[in-house]
Amino acid sequence: MTAVAPPRRRAGRRAGRNRELTPWLFATPAIVLFVCFLLVPIGYALYLSFRGSRIEGGGAFGRRTEGFVGLDNYVAAFTNPELLAGFGRSLVYGAIAVPSVLGLALLFAILLDTPRARLTAFARTAIFLPYAVPGVIASLLWGFLYLPSTSPISYVARELGGTSLDFFAYPTLYFALANIALWSGVGFNMIIIYTSLRAIPQEIYEAARIDGANEWAIAWRIKVPLVTPALVLTGLFSVIGTVQLYSEPATLRPLANTISSTWVPLMAIYQEAFGNDNLGGAAAASVLLAVGTLVLSLIILRFFQRRAFGDA
Repeated sequence: MTAVAPPRRRAGRRAGRNRELTPWLFATPAIVLFVCFLLVPIGYALYLSFRGSRIEGGGAFGRRTEGFVGLDNYVAAFTNPELLAGFGRSLVYGAIAVPSVLGLALLFAILLDTPRARLTAFARTAIFLPYAVPGVIASLLWGFLYLPSTSPISYVARELGGTSLDFFAYPTLYFALANIALWSGVGFNMIIIYTSLRAIPQEIYEAARIDGANEWAIAWRIKVPLVTPALVLTGLFSVIGTVQLYSEPATLRPLANTISSTWVPLMAIYQEAFGNDNLGGAAAASVLLAVGTLVLSLIILRFFQRRAFGDA
């Protein structure tokens, strides 16, 4: 005769299986979205990056065909002078924007965290509010402030007997673009750093004050070292945002002759895909940009890992 498991044991097994499947059931929507909107586009971009157009037959009767081109698109992207020049311009922009944004965000967070600070709720909202403005709108707003014919700064300069200020000339253009990032990005980074500051136990500050430390010493020797993980995080976000710069120069391009259609890497990729009808070359450049961003992020995290996160 075949032994039959008691009902309680069978019910226990079913309950155990249900407990194992329940987390996957709740995670299924996120997994489906992750696959459909991240993995599938990445895979399709990789597929396109190895395909391109070729002329078969030669002469006046050559025929254009689509097919596998190997690493030709990657070689073309590596040797594209416009793409390389765009990386150089992004580097200059980032050298101005990233330290400025992080420095002001840290300064505002520390000032709001001081015991004598007043109206902190209003100040936090006022500093954070520009982040809620979309990048295109912010670029248009500042673009009209930069344009000599509509800029109040240029108007005041002319009334004082000077000349109109050209914010779109080199090297002022880099500072004009960095100012947009400064205006819109300080609030977001300040909130992250301020939240990290509020998580520090107050007993540490009280002990430092008993030992005779003033607010400047507490800020420099206690607060800044303890919020280093938040600074690394916001710095990483800022570096990634610099590599992915697009909306600001693309929006200001109709107003400035100094901004070309390939001024930064993403603009060059967009031009290659939809201006030159070269999806394979644009896909290869996109893959290189994504890999470069990943490698740069890993280098930054590795460099600051011991200082910010200890041995973890």
